Order: sequence, then C-alpha cells, then structure tokens
Amino acid sequence: MEKRMNEQELLDSFDEALLNNHIFVVYQPKINHATGRMVGAEALMRWRHPEYGMQFPSEFIPVLEKSNLICKADLYVFEQVCRLQRKCIDEGRHIVPISFNMSRYDIYNNNYVDEIEKIRAKYDVPVKYLRVEITESSAVGGVELISSVVDKLHELGYIVEMDDFGSGYSSLNVLKDLNVDIIKLDMRFLSGDIGGRGGTIISSIVQMTKWLNTPVIAEGVETIEQADYMKSIGCKYIQGYLYSKPVEEKEFIEKLDSIEHEPVGPAMDLISTMDAGKFWNPESLETLIFNNYVGGAAIFTYNKNGKIEILRINQKYIKEVGMNQTELDILNSDPLNSFDDENKKIYYDTLERAIKSEDEETCETWRHLYSDCCGEDTICVKSFVRMIGRTEDQYIFYTMVQNITKEKKMYEDLYESERRFRFASEQVNVYAWEYDIDTKEMRPCFRCMRDLGLPPLLKNYPEPAIEVGIFPPDYADMYRDWHKQLEEGVGTLEGIIPLTVGRVPFHVRYTTEFDENGKPLKAYGSAALVVDGEA
Repeated sequence: MEKRMNEQELLDSFDEALLNNHIFVVYQPKINHATGRMVGAEALMRWRHPEYGMQFPSEFIPVLEKSNLICKADLYVFEQVCRLQRKCIDEGRHIVPISFNMSRYDIYNNNYVDEIEKIRAKYDVPVKYLRVEITESSAVGGVELISSVVDKLHELGYIVEMDDFGSGYSSLNVLKDLNVDIIKLDMRFLSGDIGGRGGTIISSIVQMTKWLNTPVIAEGVETIEQADYMKSIGCKYIQGYLYSKPVEEKEFIEKLDSIEHEPVGPAMDLISTMDAGKFWNPESLETLIFNNYVGGAAIFTYNKNGKIEILRINQKYIKEVGMNQTELDILNSDPLNSFDDENKKIYYDTLERAIKSEDEETCETWRHLYSDCCGEDTICVKSFVRMIGRTEDQYIFYTMVQNITKEKKMYEDLYESERRFRFASEQVNVYAWEYDIDTKEMRPCFRCMRDLGLPPLLKNYPEPAIEVGIFPPDYADMYRDWHKQLEEGVGTLEGIIPLTVGRVPFHVRYTTEFDENGKPLKAYGSAALVVDGEA
C-alpha cells in the first residue's frame, strides 16, 4: 500500500528507518556525453516504509530539516557512501568519486566537517573518491560561514560542487564569493525551447565558467537534444534520466563494472603564469600592464570551427588597427571579415603553430578595413600570438599587433628600386655589394654571384675575395686598408683597381652609412667597368 506519511508519522518512524535501512541511498551516474564514460555519481537519500511504501524526498526532507534531524540523516548517507567505496576498493573495482549533499543545516553545525572526517577515517576512504555538494541556497544570508566551511573542506582535500546553480536569485553573487570547484547547472533553464532565452543564458554561463576554470555538470538532462545542445556549447558532463535514473547499490555496482570511467577535466587549462581573476580586475597589475605598458594588445578565443571572438582590447590596439572605430565596434565585429582567403589562411596557420608550439608565433597579414569616418583602407599588421588557455574545443590567445603598412610599402618601394637597379646593372658592367662593418660580412649582388662565383654571404671580408684572386695581390694591402678606414668612420672611398686575373680596370667606390650617434654601420660598395678614355 502506498501512503504519504504525515509529519508525526515520519518523525515517529525516523530512528527505526535508520536502524533497519528503510532510509537508504541511491546513486545517479554522472556521464561525459562526448565519450559515454562515467566521471562520478551523486548519492541521494530515499525512504521506503515497510508498510506505506516509498516516501517522496520533497515531503520527508523538509520535515527532517524542521526537526533538526537532517544532519543525522546526512551523516547516515555519508557513511553508506564510505562503506560502498571501501567495499569496492577491497574488491579491486575501479571506482569513481561519489558526491554527497551537505545542507545549510549541516553547514550551520560547527562540528559537521569533523564528523564526516571521523567517518571517512573509520572506513579509510581516500578523499579523492568523495565530493561535497552544497546548494546555492545554502549561501543565502551566510556567505562568510559557508565560505569558511568550503575553505576547510579544501584544506582536507575535498572537491566542492555547487548544486542547483541558477535556481536561486543571486547565483552570480554566490559564485563570486564561493571558491567552488565544479558547478552543477539547473537544467530547468531548458525546460522549453532549447534555442530560446534559456539556451542563451546557459551558453553564457558555460563560457563564463571556463574563465573561472570551473567544470560544469548539467543536472536533470532527460533528452538527447538537451545533451547534444549542452555539448555544443562546451558542457559535456551531464547527469539525468537520459543515461540513468538514481539506482540502488547493486545496480549501481553493475553500472560501475560495465561503463568505462574517466576523471573530470578542467574547464580551461590556463598557463601557470596567468591568473585570470587578476587579469580581469581593473585595478590589478596585470590590467595596468595590459592597458599601459605594452603595445596594441588583445585577448581572443579561437575554436575548432575557425571562429574568432575578440574578448578584450586596449586603447593602443584601437590606435594600431582601429581606423577610428570604437572599442565596441571592434568587439562586436568579426575580425576575419577583414581578411581575404590567402591572409586568413596565413593567420589560421599561425594560430595552429602557436597551439602546437605553446610559444609565441608571428605573422604578417594584409587586412581590408572600413569605418564610417575614414572609409576604406588596406593595412599590413604584424601579429605576435601566444596561446594562454585551452579547452577541448576552444583556445584563448593573447596577441600584440603592429601596423607595419608604412614599413611594408617602403620596403616594397625599395625592392622595386633595387629591382630596377639590378636590371640596369645587367645592362652595364656594374657590380654591387653590402658590407657590414661590425661583423665583416659581405653580401654580393646577383651578378657578383653569377660572374665571379661568390656565395650569398662572405665572412671576414675582404680576405675571401683576395684569396680567390678578385683583388690582385699587389692591391690587397690597399684594399685591406680601405676597410680599416671604413671602421674608423671614413664616409667615402674610391679608386681605380684592376680586378680578377685579367686585371680588368674597375672604378671601385664605397659609401658609408652611420647610425644616429655617428657610428659606421654599413658600407655599400660598387665596381663599374672603366670605359675607354676614363682615368
């Protein structure tokens, strides 16, 4: 016979229910929907009266809370969990962490954490196989107390999960103040249309928790559509009737033996030198450096389907590549729209290299930009990118950018001038080379390499040219002296020198380039064939 017991009947039956296991524990697996593997389970309290049958938790738990019996009941559940874990360890089973609920009444009991530690020690269960679930509502009116309890649990090695996140009225405040390790998301957000406002809110929460490096478990998943949606937004861990209802110990052990296991991974693997909390704090040193002491910089995400989303930029970034756009304009835009296919591939390849190397990688890309005030323009941007965090399907990057359009165009103009000079040199008997005064390295022109057999780089110049006979022995000391004069800062040198074994007369000339302090840096040499009649 099924009968709902009244409050007094529940209270009168409580001690007997504990003694005879009428109050018992069921276990609901937590599953990685991407792999189908079990990552843990939750222990839940049930009551089966021998005469009146199953009682609803929603009816008997409030009675136990009201009568200050819930702590005793919760400790009973915890002991059953420890007993099960000890049994599985002794039988050589591979086990998963099992979480147990800690109510606000347990938290207000100053000795509760000590009590569970006594029970854990009794069964000698490693703390890594036990997790604590606290509800968001537990923190209402007592954040400082619950925070101190969470800190104590962490000191003892427990992983702490926040249960029913999103069901209360101050979820973000609670999350801000409590250092929990895992968030269990209330799936009532998705009770209606998956793609509606609830889906948008859940997606935002999942993205936010990645920055907190806090994994998310979706609780109450009942359909494959819900599970697939959660996986698509980055939440692969689920608990609910889709995979299993809460089951009694025997059936749970069967599932434990038949389903492969894996640990819960971090939401975001951030590099050890980066503290995300400090980075987003407007008063932190990290933010001060980001805004004032580096060049144009940005933080962005990059996922496996190639989408890039800018999360944060500094003012120098706007100055470098913004074309008088506002910060909001840049944050709301798709940065890839400014790339053509060739430059997009260059940028993607650089990101992939940075992911593989876990080091800074560099590229230069041309971008076509538009703004209402400045119209259209094409700029060349040099990007230094470094991966600073990753999940299974998303990466966080830090980038510094330099607008090198002027330098690039200047280089192109110089290259064109050099091309024309080389073309002209081909039509007349002129050789040219560049001499680095500090390193004594010489880089010859194409004609030097083609006609004289020189390599692209000559070290300890001019000795290699003297050794192969380009400069005759009777002119060698004079030519060496020229290079000493270049080191001493002579601006120009010139003279007629017979070159090669044929002693063909050439007009050899050097022009020196100096730095801003007057130190000689490079000398540019040329050798023009002496035509008839030239002295």
